[in-house]
Amino acid sequence: MRIVHTSDWHLGHTLRSISRSSEHGRFLVWLADLLVAERVDALIIAGDVFDTANPPASATAALYQFLAAVKGRLPKLEIVIVGGNHDSAARLDAPSAILDAFGVHVVGGLPHRPGGLDHERLIIPLHNAEDQVEAWVAAVPFLRQVDLPHVEHGDPLIEGVREIYAGIFAAAAERRESNHALIATGHCYMVGTQLSEQSERRVLGGNQHPLPDDVFPPEVTYAALGHLHRAQSVGERDHIRYSGSPIPLSMTEVNYEHQVVLLELSGGTLLSMRPVLVPRWIEMLRIPADGPGDVDEVLDRLRALPAGDPERPPYLDVRVRLEGPRPGLRAEVDAALAFKEVRLVSLGVTYTGESQALADTSEIEHLDELDPFDVFTRRYAQKFNSEPSPELAETFRELLEDVRGGARDDEVQVELFPNFAPSGTA
Repeated sequence: MRIVHTSDWHLGHTLRSISRSSEHGRFLVWLADLLVAERVDALIIAGDVFDTANPPASATAALYQFLAAVKGRLPKLEIVIVGGNHDSAARLDAPSAILDAFGVHVVGGLPHRPGGLDHERLIIPLHNAEDQVEAWVAAVPFLRQVDLPHVEHGDPLIEGVREIYAGIFAAAAERRESNHALIATGHCYMVGTQLSEQSERRVLGGNQHPLPDDVFPPEVTYAALGHLHRAQSVGERDHIRYSGSPIPLSMTEVNYEHQVVLLELSGGTLLSMRPVLVPRWIEMLRIPADGPGDVDEVLDRLRALPAGDPERPPYLDVRVRLEGPRPGLRAEVDAALAFKEVRLVSLGVTYTGESQALADTSEIEHLDELDPFDVFTRRYAQKFNSEPSPELAETFRELLEDVRGGARDDEVQVELFPNFAPSGTA
């Protein structure tokens, strides 16, 4: 039996307002071809199908068009989808009654029935090419705090999750035979794993509450995890694995090997796990690649970029290091990129001045005792190790007068710190 594990599609995702629908569309076509070429029996999607709880109609359509297309080519393919922390459990679950009839099993949120969990929905049999049960999936979605039972011992979050999994595994044990594999899903953060910057939300009790790997006991043949965008195993237990996202979801993920995992099972035994790399259709550039660089050097490198492909312009992240404000920086970057087919998604600025505390305010009791201009000049000195120029100081005074005089927002036409941006932002 062959199973493909994938997760964190984030359909509907945008990168600084740029739609990723074209990349997602190419991925879904590639995935359908892979399922057919490898004669796959089951597909597991371990959460974060969508990027938001209320995805655009185009994202919903992409999911259902994929399901229809792949089931048309592989009528016996069984598909298991569980909800992630980005998904709306109710939205995913809504069509489950219809999808069940076509071999697509959806568990958006933890299902209940009178007396406890609905194990009929949570424990799903998977069939091999001979229509024999080869494996059972404990299809556990992202667990929210409201899902967790009250426990009297240990960390209430970790022990609550452990109790839910233990109950589901016990129910699965009543159904499976010795030659059946046990596959678990999870959308969670595990001990000993690496988070992605800028793109993964804190889950459950926060990323300070990673789950221990013994949540998955030895009888679990494979744990198909979602939430982390970097493909990786959990500690030394290689069969407890994150497939990672199929496309980079932020510029910090440019060096990830985005993939799906192809499993092969026989007689309840995991024979092999093979990562299959997902092609990258849009290039992502970080200049410099190893961190902020001297601004003039960076501008020279931008001018040296090739013209690029207008059909697939790469995403570009520019990072510069400055000693102080540089009015017109964005205009300089735009000029360096003139006639280049690239999409500038971020311009990060790091300042070299040493951060120091503002003046001692121990004797100040009320905020109205602070003088705004004094705070401005001290903050400027803290950031840039110098005093603001007379022109900038005068501009700030004019803004203060406008605000104190009750000027409307559309009357204030003053631009402070042209092209100023905190480190890591455009």
